[in-house]
Amino acid sequence: VQLAESGGGLVQPGGSLRLSCAASGSISSIRSMGWHRQAPGKERELVAVILSSGSTRYPNSVKGRFTISRDNAKNTMYLQMNSLNPEDPAVYYCYAVTDIATDWGQGTQVTVSS
Repeated sequence: VQLAESGGGLVQPGGSLRLSCAASGSISSIRSMGWHRQAPGKERELVAVILSSGSTRYPNSVKGRFTISRDNAKNTMYLQMNSLNPEDPAVYYCYAVTDIATDWGQGTQVTVSS
């Protein structure tokens, strides 16, 4: 599966961004999708997961602020990020878990600054 993120950029504290992840290739083999992020000097952190059932999971650090969703007709997954704060800047990566592998996008930078 090939994944391409978009939607990153610069936002002020308290602002919002929506990231997109367009999938192509063996779409039918996808079992779950999600987002990770990695800030400089930090380990990659799981941000959100959406299962094939539509169930979602979030860590406490983003729960209530981030929302993951998908549009199956467009083969696209989204991450709506609200109330962004100085802990959120990172490169955000989308991923897809298939029957044989976990595929990753190239990442998109999110910067939070006034």
